[in-house]
Amino acid sequence: TYRFPLRWNSIKNIAKSSFVKFHETFSATPKGWKRLMDDMNAAERSTQRYQEVKAQLEEHRPNLVFCTTQRATQAIAPILAAKDLGIKTACWIYSWDNLPKGMTTIETDYYFVWSDLMKSQLLEYYPKTREKQIFVTGTPQFEPHYDASILLSRKRFCEGHGLNEDTKYICFSGDDQTTSPLDQYYLEDTAIAIRKLREEGRDVAIIYRKVPIDFSGRYDKVLEEYKDVITPIDPLWKPMGSQWNQIMPTKEDFTLLVNTCHHTELVVNICSSMVFDFVAHGKPTIYPNYEQPQLKKGIRDIGQNYKYVHFRSMPDYDTSVIWAMNKSEIYDGIKGLLDGDLDPVPITKKWYGIVNKPEFPEKASERIWDGIKRIIK
Repeated sequence: TYRFPLRWNSIKNIAKSSFVKFHETFSATPKGWKRLMDDMNAAERSTQRYQEVKAQLEEHRPNLVFCTTQRATQAIAPILAAKDLGIKTACWIYSWDNLPKGMTTIETDYYFVWSDLMKSQLLEYYPKTREKQIFVTGTPQFEPHYDASILLSRKRFCEGHGLNEDTKYICFSGDDQTTSPLDQYYLEDTAIAIRKLREEGRDVAIIYRKVPIDFSGRYDKVLEEYKDVITPIDPLWKPMGSQWNQIMPTKEDFTLLVNTCHHTELVVNICSSMVFDFVAHGKPTIYPNYEQPQLKKGIRDIGQNYKYVHFRSMPDYDTSVIWAMNKSEIYDGIKGLLDGDLDPVPITKKWYGIVNKPEFPEKASERIWDGIKRIIK
């Protein structure tokens, strides 16, 4: 299940949790769902925002309103206004896990999805949707990895970030606080493994790339204590607002991410799609899958992440990545990958081809534009 535990520790949380429990009991049917959606849409149509966006659409009369994330509640008003004015609407499914997580707040005339798998999920989880409404395009998210023009030489990349050209770097890619609330300790475990490898005479170190939406400072102590083996290189994202989905990547960050993948040996990460960024460069992933001793009541464990529906897309659960089932297996995984004794990449590539459109993944944007042209023709 993707459900998060309800909270009852404040008046606001009690009200919210009570609302959820009520509708779990009385609205968990197709009719109940329709009633909720009708109530939500009626409430949205009563807002000043709806009137403003409707006036804009009436003035400009576009052929199509295209929404780039189906999760944002801010998208409800413009999509409703477009529908009320008879303007066609389309939506991009934002991430690989959004459909089974039920993260869809809008209904549109057309949908653009990453893969045939995502198409089947859309039809399964949203049975009102019809096959002719769906365009399978792949995702532009991974396109920069196929642009050789943005690759930097090893010398230039290392000089730009204070790195040693001769050192083999692994990347630790951080996670958000919801997915991995104790993520800093997995970075520490990776640093301990790297120190052990260095004691054995290996010239290895870590590049730490934080998740762009984490400003918590929870890694600071680990970064200071292990600065001999960790170099942080922050992503180049820009905040366009105060919400998590208003922090946007820059063109410069595409170059940074591509070169980070290209100039490191592997990535250690808790269950994110970073596995696909790295396999686009033929690089493997280690997924830690054990709990930290700091885990206590009220802190969400990471183990449940790997049980979610979107991980069923793995062609082989045991071999699609390197699993670290305890702290020492991070060391074992890094050593085995560096020595060439382990090689999950062929299976990871198969997984990538299931999650993303496998044919010409660098042409996703072109396929999206082709779909838009077909809609407005």
